[in-house]
Amino acid sequence: QVQLVESGGGLVQAGGSLRLSCAASGRTFSGGAMGWFRQAPGKEREFVATINWSGGTLYYAVSVKGRFTISRDNVKNTVYLQMNSLKPEDTAVYYCAARRFTAASDSRDGYDYWGQGTQVTVSS
Repeated sequence: QVQLVESGGGLVQAGGSLRLSCAASGRTFSGGAMGWFRQAPGKEREFVATINWSGGTLYYAVSVKGRFTISRDNVKNTVYLQMNSLKPEDTAVYYCAARRFTAASDSRDGYDYWGQGTQVTVSS
């Protein structure tokens, strides 16, 4: 089993930055790709970014490309999401996800483990 714990969410003004972290634990974590998803009120959970095990393959949603950066530290078993130039439409609960396969994925169904989420609120 894998446990994922997100942190770093909060309230920020439009144009500001936040850095989310997701700490993973559990013996099955090793070798898996990671991803970030978000869910705004009344909307479905949507893909934000994903990174493969080695960190060499990254994919982003069109809405965040150029503003968000995903990275990982496999020694610390942690994945990060640096969010810059935040907009009010980025307001959502952000979820970290892990999958057993090494390849990155932008599909919600491709992930096996999910964190509890962290709230990000961007004020205008």
